[in-house]
Amino acid sequence: MHEVEATVGRCIYTCQDGGGQALAKSVQRADGAYSHQSIKGRECVNRTIAFCNVLFISSSFTNSQVVLSKISLEFRNLAKVYQDVILDMCHKTGAGMAEFLQKKVDSLQDWDKYCHYVCGLPYVHVSHLFSALELEDPIVAEDKELANSLGLFLQKTNIIRDFLEDHLAGREFWPREIWSKYAKELSDLAKPENSDVAVQCLNELITNALQHVPDNLRYLSRLKNQRIFNFCAIPQVMAIATLAAFYNNSQVFRGVVKIRKGQAVTLMMDATNIQAVKAIMYQYVEEIYQKIPCTDPSSSRTQQIALSIQKICSPSESVVLRNLYFPIYLSFAILLPALIWQYLRATGRSGQ
Repeated sequence: MHEVEATVGRCIYTCQDGGGQALAKSVQRADGAYSHQSIKGRECVNRTIAFCNVLFISSSFTNSQVVLSKISLEFRNLAKVYQDVILDMCHKTGAGMAEFLQKKVDSLQDWDKYCHYVCGLPYVHVSHLFSALELEDPIVAEDKELANSLGLFLQKTNIIRDFLEDHLAGREFWPREIWSKYAKELSDLAKPENSDVAVQCLNELITNALQHVPDNLRYLSRLKNQRIFNFCAIPQVMAIATLAAFYNNSQVFRGVVKIRKGQAVTLMMDATNIQAVKAIMYQYVEEIYQKIPCTDPSSSRTQQIALSIQKICSPSESVVLRNLYFPIYLSFAILLPALIWQYLRATGRSGQ
């Protein structure tokens, strides 16, 4: 079930990345063919499969392991409650993608709306599945605002992270309402002579993304199933670590900035319960707080949000120490057997 939903979603997003008026029209035609109001029963399923078919044909989505007929079969074998969730996600996300194929992200409201279509809606729908499967309490599905916030935080982080890649591809997802304070054109931020104002713009966007963290912690605190918790928590801690690496960092506009592989592994291993996640959030928000320039236009707002997050987290000392020093423990665990082997080898030689 999750594979079917993820594949359809990926297809839609690949379409959106392609851009172009012709593509927008094809998505709109497919979305128009799919209508909850006029179609019932199996025909609704058939139209949805046709919708997915257009998405596959229109996009650059290629994967030798993915066969549309298999997806169609799996979809038809799902219980109606699960079909309805995927149908709704497909319809709403497709409509949202078509909307933003024809318009740019101008206001912060547009930014939130775009991120809602791309990542918020999938979290709303997957939360519905968690509750429908009785793996989580009904409140997880009912509180759509929290589920949406989970997606907004991730997508805003992705958009901030992908500035250079999108710039080189001619795509613009940073909201004009923010970047127009610092440059005449968004592309101007990539120019070396505009490095200072580019970083200020970056910091303001990161500050905007951080406002979602309290809601996300509240969402995670409600989860009871360990696999679902891991599924939701790991992307969140990866995102906060990414924002900490990006904050006040001019390298974002010149090359690739990413968290280290070892750091990513540590985050994946640590983010297994709400207290550990709070400790991780506390650590990286503190890292951001320590880098806030007093001359930054959004510094006071960043400080305010950072302190509010830290107040919510307030991790115990033991959890923080594990999070901070785990890489050292791991390195020691790897090094110790090697040292013992060398010692035994040297002892054996001296004995001879």
